[in-house]
Amino acid sequence: MASTDRQRRANTIAMLGQAYSLLGFKIVDGVVGAGYPQKPSHSAVFAQIKREGSRLTDLAKGANMTPQSMGELVAELVELGYVERRPDPTDGRAKLIVLTERGNACIDAGETTIRGLEDQLTEILGKRGHAQLRTLLTKLLAEG
Repeated sequence: MASTDRQRRANTIAMLGQAYSLLGFKIVDGVVGAGYPQKPSHSAVFAQIKREGSRLTDLAKGANMTPQSMGELVAELVELGYVERRPDPTDGRAKLIVLTERGNACIDAGETTIRGLEDQLTEILGKRGHAQLRTLLTKLLAEG
């Protein structure tokens, strides 16, 4: 009962944060369950990286973190075999962070997990409710 009372009193921002955290952990659980071990913090890379590769500075900017912090995450993912550093063909001084075959498979597992979570949202909210949620979130994000 106390948990329900706290949820009623929570403001919208707190509820959005809780939903984000919950769904983020479910994605990591799904990916780890598919055989791709990682930490929740690695999502900052996987959520930003382009399939053709990304510069570290772009990954950091997209994740709203310092290049040094992003560099630490990338180093961990290099050790796990998910990404590698390659020279950027457009700038000899820069490096691209590129997904390996294992990294691409990990992203695929994440996308499969997300599709399952989308289905769960539809089950919980109904088709109309899920569509309304998407519409409202789209409007909110467009104002950002």
